[in-house]
Amino acid sequence: MVSVNILEYLEYQPFNVSTLLLAYRTGWFPMGDPDTKEIYWHSPQYRAVFPLQDLDFSKSLKKTVSKGTFSIKFNTAFEQVIKACAHRADTWITEPIIDTYIQLHIQGYAHSVETYVDETLVGGLYGVSIGSAFFGESMFSSLNDASKVAFYGLVQQLRLKNYTLLDSQYLNDFTEQLGAGEINRSEYLSLLSKALIQECIFLP
Repeated sequence: MVSVNILEYLEYQPFNVSTLLLAYRTGWFPMGDPDTKEIYWHSPQYRAVFPLQDLDFSKSLKKTVSKGTFSIKFNTAFEQVIKACAHRADTWITEPIIDTYIQLHIQGYAHSVETYVDETLVGGLYGVSIGSAFFGESMFSSLNDASKVAFYGLVQQLRLKNYTLLDSQYLNDFTEQLGAGEINRSEYLSLLSKALIQECIFLP
């Protein structure tokens, strides 16, 4: 099935867990329009990825982590995290996306990383795990560095569990600062196909 046929197929399917899993496995991801409520599928010519094994963190972030101000947890507040990521003036995380990703989480495919100060949630991120690929979706922060610490926790977990691909979709200033770079679609699809062969478990 060529890429254009996959897109045509996705566009005619109900937006549910099965459709999402097919999309990720074939190099696509959804973004919603808050005005029209439409779901649009994306497979950019240039894809942002993190060099998972070679990624180095800044000295300032390592220092922040070592201070222990933030605690890092996994899958303790998925719904809170995705809703916090959506709570901004310009968002593609619409209600249908929130509802479907919560179902992905319940079925064990979507995961969140949270940062807490004491018992207060102050930052986090979420994404989807299939094979040895983790597809990062969005992050939020209500305190300086909270989302960066969540990202640090994510990378450590992915390395521990032998993941091979950390996808960041589109490159932006923040993810570039964290170490993401762009590769072309064909290279991405090659990495993806290899990552789907190896099965990794994000959490026990």
